[in-house]
Amino acid sequence: MPTVPDSPLFSPFECRGLRLRNRIAMAPMTRECAPGGVPTPAMAEYYRRRAAGGTGLVVSEGVAPDESGSFGTAVPRLAGAAAIAGWRAVTDAVHAEGAAILAQLWHVGAFSPSMIGMQDSLAADTPRLGPSGLAAPGRPCGRAMTDADIEATIAAYGAAAAAAREAGFDGVEIHGAHGYLPDQFLWAPTNRRTDRWGGDLHGRARFGVEVVRECRRRGGEDFAISYRLSQWKQLDYAARVVDGPHELAALLGWLAEAGVDLFHASTRRYWEPAFPGSERCLAAWVRHLSGLPTIAVGSVTLRTDLKSPGGRQYADTAPEQVADLERRLADGEFDLVAIGRALLANPDWARRVAAGEAARLQPFSRTYLDALV
Repeated sequence: MPTVPDSPLFSPFECRGLRLRNRIAMAPMTRECAPGGVPTPAMAEYYRRRAAGGTGLVVSEGVAPDESGSFGTAVPRLAGAAAIAGWRAVTDAVHAEGAAILAQLWHVGAFSPSMIGMQDSLAADTPRLGPSGLAAPGRPCGRAMTDADIEATIAAYGAAAAAAREAGFDGVEIHGAHGYLPDQFLWAPTNRRTDRWGGDLHGRARFGVEVVRECRRRGGEDFAISYRLSQWKQLDYAARVVDGPHELAALLGWLAEAGVDLFHASTRRYWEPAFPGSERCLAAWVRHLSGLPTIAVGSVTLRTDLKSPGGRQYADTAPEQVADLERRLADGEFDLVAIGRALLANPDWARRVAAGEAARLQPFSRTYLDALV
């Protein structure tokens, strides 16, 4: 693949068992195209196209570690021979095109699709579980988890990591962002517990830390673990889990000690400052405070973020961001760049940018979400 001379976007990257040809990742994007939770040949082709287009790392759509944590019936799972075989076809296809792939483990916790205007597809009696039975302040959902529920869920994450390894993944990403289960434990307004799983920041971080430890134990020492984190939530875009760099440093330290290899800092717009008094974006703060490789994500080469009015329907291109990304990578602000909607519209995003053709990138349209292509 021809590359722009000296572009840091196209320098190789290594971390634990990952050996990437460049710094470009495919962001995880839920599509609900796995009937009964089993990946299809069309899904394998969908991921293969992004790998063939030059992407270095693929992060899969969210995969439920157990039934109660699933967003819906067509969200893929990592349990059972059929699902593992389906994922093996995906990982084989991605590896054949020279890319690596992580399985994102996604437990929604005390949350249901109806809360964001979507249709629930799980059976009505499927339990929704969270630290305190709250999806957000004043938004009850499901019930508070018992100690037994918590231990069983941590074990389910570990089993999913082991299954991901069996299915050929290079590692897993724990979805600890956006108000889903690990984030519900971490965010004080949704964690009202007074036992060891709640209270101060250290207690609220315990669930995510134990999930990481179990995934490390079951996945193995050569299995990469990414952890996705955010400030914003699906039900509160202004939410803040940590109030400043000091709290963020503590959180990152506990997760790193448990076994995280790289962090995925999720923001709606990757360039926005994370804290008052500094121009550093969240990914740059995470990289600076943790010393670990970090992925930046959020409206890369697009002018409208996903959660803004119309952002899920259409977003025009912002090719000038390529130079900004290269500068930030060269300055060590972060190590990888995850691309979502722009990669749906441009499976060959990496090849186009490498050829100096960022101005020819296609805008994002809703049609790319509705068709598995």
